[in-house]
Amino acid sequence: MPPLHEHQVIARIGWLRAAVLGANDGILSTASLLAGIAAGGATSPDLLLAGSAAAIAGALSMAAGEYVSVSSQADSEQAELVREQREIALRPHRETRELVDIYMARGLDQALAQQVADQLMATDPLGAHARDELGFSSILAPRPLQAALASALAFGCGALLPLLITLLAPDSSRVAVIMASTLPLLALLGAVGARAGKAPILRSVVRVTFWGALAMILTAAAGQVVGTLV
Repeated sequence: MPPLHEHQVIARIGWLRAAVLGANDGILSTASLLAGIAAGGATSPDLLLAGSAAAIAGALSMAAGEYVSVSSQADSEQAELVREQREIALRPHRETRELVDIYMARGLDQALAQQVADQLMATDPLGAHARDELGFSSILAPRPLQAALASALAFGCGALLPLLITLLAPDSSRVAVIMASTLPLLALLGAVGARAGKAPILRSVVRVTFWGALAMILTAAAGQVVGTLV
């Protein structure tokens, strides 16, 4: 079992990446929406109303979606554990053999694999099968409520940034200011997410910046077209 410090690092990285993704969604979706509405000629009160509604709706949507998704994962894992517990009770020798085969595949000789499997079956059979056969981990165990709250908070905080920028920007250059200020924020989040996942930082920054810029440009263009029609 990894030391406590490694457990904490793994758990922290998982939450950091989730928070980065939530904030990225909040920034990009809200900035794109505001850019599209601003390009259509909306006034500051209209932008405040639309941006606030988008931030609240997006945060609640993220929370609901995350809660349902993680709850489904938790239910699936629990069902697997119940099935495994039943198999251990009905066929303990077969379940012991499964552990032996797993440990031998990882490099242990048969005698040592048998010894390890026997000891684990005597002390914590369900935990051994959950960890080594099913791949479940207490570090990454699904926690629906925490996931929902974290996603809502990250999205809401991300959405507030483009909303504040929009309200402070001059009317004549509002769309340009939204895009110019949002892209560095997306780049920063891309770098943080890449560093947390030990991925290439430059590639992540370029990817998130390119797609963010494209989303805002297309939304602004659509808003301008619709604005001229109405």
